[in-house]
Amino acid sequence: MSSPVVPVQVLPVLDKVQAPASAAESQAVCCTPSLGKELLRVSDAESLATRFKAVADPNRLRILSIISSSPDAETCVCDLSEPLGLGQPTVSHHLKILVDAGLLNREKRGVWAYYSLVPGPLDSLAATLVCSS
Repeated sequence: MSSPVVPVQVLPVLDKVQAPASAAESQAVCCTPSLGKELLRVSDAESLATRFKAVADPNRLRILSIISSSPDAETCVCDLSEPLGLGQPTVSHHLKILVDAGLLNREKRGVWAYYSLVPGPLDSLAATLVCSS
């Protein structure tokens, strides 16, 4: 048996890309950053990336939520394992990442460590996501 013949549609061939007619037109075609807002510096971008990476984990977001919603605005490390359903070493790992990213303060009291939010960094993360026109 032979295969059925399928008709093929022939499309026109484009030889050349049309160049801009003038130098002014070629300048207008070029992409340039908008002028209203300052561009992000490399050091700021690195700091923001570290913080975004820190909050890009569901458990770390939950830790931030637990701490921010606590009545004293701080939480003992001993109070985080149960609500998260994680072991103490895993919770400590997540807390270290959040502290290293500058999102949490750590205060040692006897054998326990208490964590609180650092004022400002979460607001700066939110501000980078909001378009101000």
